[in-house]
Amino acid sequence: MKPVALESPVSPNHIIRIAIKQLPTKRIISDFVETDEDHGKVNGTGNSSFVTSDDAVEEELESNDSKGLQMGSNGNNDVNNKDVFHDREIFDEDYKEMKNSMKIYIYPHPKNHPFANILLPVSDKSEPGGNYASESYFKKSLAKSHFITNDPSHADLFYLPFSMASMRHDKRIGVRGIQGFVRDYLFNISHEYPYWNRSGGADHFYVACHSIGRTAMEKAVEIKVNAIQVVCSSSYFVTGYVAHKDASIPQIWPRHGDPPNQPPSKRKKLAFYAGAMNSRVRENLVRAWKNDSDISVHRTRLKTPYDQSLLGSKFCLHAKGFEVNTARVGDALYYGCVPVILADHYDLPFADILNWRAFSVVVSTLDIPILKKILQGIKFDEYLSLQNNVMQVRNHFQWHHFPVDYDAFYMVMYELWIRRSSIRIPLS
Repeated sequence: MKPVALESPVSPNHIIRIAIKQLPTKRIISDFVETDEDHGKVNGTGNSSFVTSDDAVEEELESNDSKGLQMGSNGNNDVNNKDVFHDREIFDEDYKEMKNSMKIYIYPHPKNHPFANILLPVSDKSEPGGNYASESYFKKSLAKSHFITNDPSHADLFYLPFSMASMRHDKRIGVRGIQGFVRDYLFNISHEYPYWNRSGGADHFYVACHSIGRTAMEKAVEIKVNAIQVVCSSSYFVTGYVAHKDASIPQIWPRHGDPPNQPPSKRKKLAFYAGAMNSRVRENLVRAWKNDSDISVHRTRLKTPYDQSLLGSKFCLHAKGFEVNTARVGDALYYGCVPVILADHYDLPFADILNWRAFSVVVSTLDIPILKKILQGIKFDEYLSLQNNVMQVRNHFQWHHFPVDYDAFYMVMYELWIRRSSIRIPLS
């Protein structure tokens, strides 16, 4: 059967939201893979100075509304639109419809399949872990959700359940064998089932957090071109990722329990960064600010608790490594620190839903030498607005053993919902 191209159901308002981009377009190329060692493990908090609600933030918003940060004039971050959603009304309406009607068909594989470790979710007895846990959390959450249908005729989308992280560590496959595995998997499902061929794969998707997923489709170009790629390494400069067709998923380090609430008044450091020197951007950042008293940068993992540095800083720097994505954005949000994005061409997670300018600062990597001036140029009331919005959005960047409304799982599901195909082709 000849593949049929499907139209997108995304409404004009969605298209407007999706088209909003905040990032500069200077050329940055990366061809490597980030490793777990780049991310600092977070120790437990237990700090007696944490508050148990947003009251402290709200009080500071009221008492400091007219104060300046004593750091110069207004910076380049527009926070006039303080709503964290591009269009909250449309989101709320669509979200309810998505929860009530969306259906996903997962290609079935028995528990005794020779590659069950790659195709099936992790056991309920084990918890996803590591720097690329988002991939496993999504698969596990989806498999247990009400979105699943066993009737393909009712499915809005079809899930290709292979795991990039599992393939990397499987000695039968390894990094060099991933492309061949994906090619063979596509061949098998397209010959055993009719669903891929009726749409050319436009109503199929896969999820990958490790950056190796960017090259995994080289022997299965149909997936790269037609299917929805839900990936952490979402650079709209690099070939293979198609913004608006594909979707960005946040890279989140697994954590348990409620996030801490540290009021702005106790965040004494202007900005913080720590991590491996695996990109020119990071090298330039450390070189420019290593001796500064307000911006704390480190070229290795900290010997002191990582969480205390995040809690003690107003801004937390996300500097691209081998790829545009790292877990530092999730780290910053979890600890109530305003993220500063130093990653040109990063198609930020949920950017067609969330207004990143309301809770982050996006800076061109060429402006690293004037980073301090930019951050000091943000007035205190503007910073408080950014930080308060961080507290509002951080629930969207958390995974749970059992998904919670509006958490990362449901946000990814919504991204898929607005990318689903509106034309249904009946099976003959």
